Amino acid sequence: MKITVLSEVKAKKGFETEHGLSFFIEADGQPFLFDTGASDIFLRNAEKLGLDLGGVARVILSHGHWDHGDGLQFLERKELTCHPECFLKRYRKSGGDYLGLALDREEMERKYTLLLSREPVKLTEHLYFLGEIPRINDFEAKTTGYLLEGDREDYITDDSGLAYVTDRGVVVISGCAHSGICNMVEHARKITATPEVRAVIGGFHLKTMNEQTRRTIQCLKDLSIDQVYPSHCTQAQALKEFHAVFGKNEVLAGDTIYFN
Repeated sequence: MKITVLSEVKAKKGFETEHGLSFFIEADGQPFLFDTGASDIFLRNAEKLGLDLGGVARVILSHGHWDHGDGLQFLERKELTCHPECFLKRYRKSGGDYLGLALDREEMERKYTLLLSREPVKLTEHLYFLGEIPRINDFEAKTTGYLLEGDREDYITDDSGLAYVTDRGVVVISGCAHSGICNMVEHARKITATPEVRAVIGGFHLKTMNEQTRRTIQCLKDLSIDQVYPSHCTQAQALKEFHAVFGKNEVLAGDTIYFN
């Protein structure tokens, strides 16, 4: 499997950045897009890399936040795989900013063929969409700073990711891990029947060196994970500690990362 980073908060020289995430994934001979960032930057960076996204038949959306899915406005006639709650109207508790997708479900249905699933979906021989992540531990996804329309608390139950099985263990790919990266890893191990975890890459949604960050690091250490790539919404204080423990594995727009 090969992951090319098309949208991220940091970039290699010559590439554009934004508060967004988009990965171009080549797995088992097939191309996929995992998230599309917040704008058309993913397309512009792909062009700089010489990547033709026209051959991508399937886009996977990790969850229904603007910084992962507003780039969907710039594509069409593809299959979109995501959790059915990705199209909910959602807001930040502090300030009330709208955080949902620019396109509503009806508009998405006009542009895409939707495959909506709470259950895992096997995409190729080795690649899985994880579906809804069970929240089984006692330290992740216990509070929320988000609201749904009608002032209902939003725990972002649509948050999902991907798992790719290699000979050396499963690679877990997250968008923001609002469901908890350790919960996601455990679910990936279960649905792929692969106890070993080779790598974890993507947003971890951790901000400071607090109890949740400490327990997350210990959880990943206990699994003897070879490579940990926190990115996107993993903020500076938490990121510094991950780099101290697991090595400075950065994720930059324009990067290509291989997992054989």
